Amino acid sequence: MEREPRAGAGVILQVAQLIPCTEAEGPGRRLALWFQGCPLRCPGCCNPEMLSFQGGQSVPAEEVIARMREARDQQTIEGITLLGGEPLAHAAGGVLLAQTARELRLTVMVFTGYTLEEARGLPDPAIADLLAHTDILVDGPYLRELPETRRRWIGSANQRIHFLSDRYRADDPCWQRPNTLEIRLANGEVTVNGFPAPRAVGLWKRPLVGAGARNP
Repeated sequence: MEREPRAGAGVILQVAQLIPCTEAEGPGRRLALWFQGCPLRCPGCCNPEMLSFQGGQSVPAEEVIARMREARDQQTIEGITLLGGEPLAHAAGGVLLAQTARELRLTVMVFTGYTLEEARGLPDPAIADLLAHTDILVDGPYLRELPETRRRWIGSANQRIHFLSDRYRADDPCWQRPNTLEIRLANGEVTVNGFPAPRAVGLWKRPLVGAGARNP
């Protein structure tokens, strides 16, 4: 009897960074994955090194799914967060991760520079599928002249939070707590993720440049 193909078999993701467990990229503990490559060019982007589609690492989806399962079992994550780069430019891979997350009873949060209306009008059919498997969508381009100071995990005031399922609610106290920044040092390499103070956006990376730092 032939075996059914494993989830993600043969699929390659272009990944800028993956953190198996973070509390700085959405509600609760989450696996966060930053896709490499974005067609948008928001002035003041926090992750300009992730704009090119030529950077990052080519990672088998099976490997990411295995790390997702491991993070669920060992670190009790409650969901995954997809960032970038631009996740909707990698919708086919994003759908695979989101579907697997749902099967594992994990929630899905996605950050996109497109508005929800724009996203629904994009020609890639995988985008609609990704949205259908998303619990929280943060939409809209980052505008550095409109720094957000009241809503947690949101970069600028124009961006909106869409609750696309009943897994989360807008009145959850977690949205009102202060933003956090996480810094990790492992194997001689520094990784930084989270949301710095508005005036420090971009500045917090500078001391690490040339020191083996990676900035998701």
